[in-house]
Amino acid sequence: MILPRLVFESLLNRRSTIVLTLITIAFSVALLLGVEKVRQDTRYSFSNTVSGTDLIVGARSGNLPLLLYSVFHIGNASNNISWQSYQHIRKNKKVAWSIPISLGDSHRGFRVLGTNSDYFKFYRHGNKQQLDFEHGKPFAALFDVVIGADVAKKLNYTLGKKIILSHGVGKVSFSDHDDKPFAVVGILKKTGTPVDRTVHVSLQAIEAIHLDWQTGYKNPAHAVSAKQALKLELEPKTITAFMLGLTSRLSVFSLQRSINQYSKEPLLAVLPGATLQELWSLFGLAESALLIITVFVVLSGLLGMLTAILASLNERRRELAILRSVGARPWHILVMLCAEAGLLTAGGIFVGVALYYLIIIAAAPVVETRYGLTLTLTGLSINNVCMLLITQVAGILIGLIPGIRAYRMALNNGITIRL
Repeated sequence: MILPRLVFESLLNRRSTIVLTLITIAFSVALLLGVEKVRQDTRYSFSNTVSGTDLIVGARSGNLPLLLYSVFHIGNASNNISWQSYQHIRKNKKVAWSIPISLGDSHRGFRVLGTNSDYFKFYRHGNKQQLDFEHGKPFAALFDVVIGADVAKKLNYTLGKKIILSHGVGKVSFSDHDDKPFAVVGILKKTGTPVDRTVHVSLQAIEAIHLDWQTGYKNPAHAVSAKQALKLELEPKTITAFMLGLTSRLSVFSLQRSINQYSKEPLLAVLPGATLQELWSLFGLAESALLIITVFVVLSGLLGMLTAILASLNERRRELAILRSVGARPWHILVMLCAEAGLLTAGGIFVGVALYYLIIIAAAPVVETRYGLTLTLTGLSINNVCMLLITQVAGILIGLIPGIRAYRMALNNGITIRL
């Protein structure tokens, strides 16, 4: 029982240096866990954005751009798809359901998505979960709008709120469709996907707000009021993309090949799962580089601990001499210094884990609002525990360096250590 007490008293005697070393290790551990958390939750969030969709079809460009703008609302389409082509493919006997998507407008920085009622019936996220309403119902009238959970929360919108859509997708727009206001009729439950940050209207509404627009600009000479728009039979001319669910998964590749070879216009059909894997392979190098940097940060914290213990050895010559004089063996000195390093590492890990959870709690709302990434408060994963165990073992092994030096010093000098 004497050795643990000696270790504790030794650490307490050097508390200023010990506290600084412990804080360094704690921040390193919190950073290591934080980077891993962001990586895992980013993958989870992306993977759960859309499920149950067999094919996503858009204008021919690239697999990743199509996935990003149609599902994650990142970037813009290079071209649109004609409504006739969509109708032709939708009527294919291999297609069970379809969801048309029209993008290009926004509301106070949030993307506007034009679609139809099939969106609320067939769109799935997570483990094939259907979209549910927190309040209200799907759009029915021409100027009805359904908003995501984040839109309602950030803008403090409730049912019946009148809103104005803007032309383009910038956060600040100088071209508003202010002559055709919409009314909020539905607020969706939170999904943890881009749906939460989306304003949903009908395809006919998209056509209505652009009736008096030509080449991206409003033409006052051909103004069409909201009342006039209500009386018109509106049908989309083009859409941005569409999602397909098939009657049989066995026909996915044959239909994909047929769409990619479509003769009337250049189209591209992609498999969401396969394209996501392509996205991860693209990010794999960056993830590995970030993880390596984080490991070096942890290592620098442990090296800081090593420096502090080595620097204190000369100051502790008297202490070591007294211990040898009262019967302590050299291996006692070795074990004591290794135990100090181990306790310091364990303390840094404990404080680092606590700091990590505090950061998650504080940063989660900000990250979710600004970047749409949901940071979930969960227990440490097996991967996290393995990382911490490796850090603990590394701390003890690093403690062997000053321990062996003190061991040799005790053997060489014994009780004749110079004061």
